[in-house]
Amino acid sequence: MNETREINALFHLLDDPDQEVFDTVANKILLFGKDIIPNLEHLWETTYDESIQERIELLIHRVHYHDLQEAVRVWNNAGAQELLQGAILAARYQYPDLQASQVNTEIERIKRNIWLELNNYLTPLEQINVLNSMIYNYFGLKGEEVSYQRKNQFFINQVIESKKGNPITNGIVYQALCAMLDLPVYAVNIPRQFILAYFDTFYDFTEPADPGDYRILFFIDPIQGQIYTQQDVETYFKRVNVPPLPAYYKPQSNQRIIQFLFEEMAKCFRNDKEQYKSDELQNLAQILD
Repeated sequence: MNETREINALFHLLDDPDQEVFDTVANKILLFGKDIIPNLEHLWETTYDESIQERIELLIHRVHYHDLQEAVRVWNNAGAQELLQGAILAARYQYPDLQASQVNTEIERIKRNIWLELNNYLTPLEQINVLNSMIYNYFGLKGEEVSYQRKNQFFINQVIESKKGNPITNGIVYQALCAMLDLPVYAVNIPRQFILAYFDTFYDFTEPADPGDYRILFFIDPIQGQIYTQQDVETYFKRVNVPPLPAYYKPQSNQRIIQFLFEEMAKCFRNDKEQYKSDELQNLAQILD
């Protein structure tokens, strides 16, 4: 964007010590949208006052954040058709320049290799064994329990790059691949876990849920692909002293999965200096209500 008199005037006010003046200037700069970012980056490079540089960094972050809010709304209002796209949007909070192709290309490569091994004669369990072999052995995806100290395991681009995620991001990769391969695998709402389930039919999220219509054949732990039976899950409920309510076996919508991802990401930013990031991530989660 070319620097106009208005932009120059606004930039000259960025060093004003009055917080109210700065907030007014910031709000006017935000109105220019993403097009103002190159100007702000150039200003940062030519500014030697660290306090002003911090203000510019905050402004650049705010511009990206406002853009991300709108992108999340558009994804949600369009029906949240693609789970992977939602995870890419979530990763853009920390990596605003992330291009979807960086993730999609690698996922498509894994999907193609799985597809070559699948056929119509395989049982559901055999299908999942093929997926597990390709995802965890061929691709080499590893999984660890959720840790809020390991922030990068919440960002799908970093999971694909490092081949190491947590149950949520591994589960998103797994479910996205199943959707691409027309396999009825969905995350279910088991308390304190992020678990996938193989249903005996596809689930229509546009229709009211009838628990009798959907039967789970088995469960899949996305950390490393371990299979669990219904009895295993019932034993888990007894161990944690939780009644096995029908709602726990209902597939989670793409909106709810990405909302949960935002909520968990927010817990990674707990110190006072980063509290605003936690608040912003919670606000992104609320968009998906």
